[in-house]
Amino acid sequence: MALAKGPEDNICSARGCENPATKAVLWRNPKIPRRVHKTWLTCDEHTDFLRQYLAYRSFPTKVVPFSEVDTATLDET
Repeated sequence: MALAKGPEDNICSARGCENPATKAVLWRNPKIPRRVHKTWLTCDEHTDFLRQYLAYRSFPTKVVPFSEVDTATLDET
């Protein structure tokens, strides 16, 4: 049994949120040489907050519908 919910549960990544994910925020840290993309799942309520949180830090982001994300390869971030 898992102690906390993870991406495999398809739950929003916002702290304390238990809503099902409807979108995914794809992002990467440009200061890291490898072009590794990370994924945060998000509900409609938290999409803008999570995207703005990353944009404030100048991380490139892209929001896509959850249905376009391959849940088998989600990053655990």
